[in-house]
Amino acid sequence: MPRSFYRRGPDHRGGAPVTFLDVRRRFQFRTVEIGRWVTEPEKQRSAALFYDALCDLMTILGGTETLISLRGTLALQYGIGGQPGVSAHYTPATRSFALAKNAGPGSIAHEWFHAFDHYIADKLFEQGSKGAFGSTLWLTRDDPVSHPLNQRLQACYKAILLNPAGTGPSDLFRQSAKADKAAGVLYFSKPEELCARAFEAFVQDADCKNEFLVKGTRETDEARMGLYPRGEQREAINCAFQNYFFNLGHALQRIKV
Repeated sequence: MPRSFYRRGPDHRGGAPVTFLDVRRRFQFRTVEIGRWVTEPEKQRSAALFYDALCDLMTILGGTETLISLRGTLALQYGIGGQPGVSAHYTPATRSFALAKNAGPGSIAHEWFHAFDHYIADKLFEQGSKGAFGSTLWLTRDDPVSHPLNQRLQACYKAILLNPAGTGPSDLFRQSAKADKAAGVLYFSKPEELCARAFEAFVQDADCKNEFLVKGTRETDEARMGLYPRGEQREAINCAFQNYFFNLGHALQRIKV
């Protein structure tokens, strides 16, 4: 029986069926690819789930369709290009994010922020490497391009990666580094992963709810380990993201008009 996903938000399509072609056209993705093992009934159901999730993300961010597709540079894959043990991933080299057919739901917000963090890097810093993320560059460089939106984005990175005084690592970083040490890996404490998980928390805390878009930032083992923002830091991060995307959305709406 098809799995259901909790959702509370506006009706974006009047109950009408949609296809992945509608998803591509609405958001202007560069490409949308569907795996050969995705059946026609699965395509129909998944297209509606993606459509609603991406519309909900656009609503939460207060942006436009071109924000979701990053001005048409982002490609979407579903049930294709998977990696063993990985339910979803973003590939900087191809600017594409992929979700596994049965394990990807709930990962859209995380992977979308990876794509955004990568896309915004050369708007925040000049002459960065092609595969760089804005969050990583922010930690290693002090020559950002001067712009009000960039200042607001830097406030997001600061709230995620540094303590309130800006003098050391944040609680989220310290808990993530602790998890990495226990597992003998370098993953949870990477700047781009910290920021993607913080963005997940921001999206899950919004009034609009969608389990296909995001889940697991509060009542999971990872959350209990401190791998998602908590308490005052979570509030500060949410405020910083809200400030940034509210102003970004206004700027995009003016351009659209």
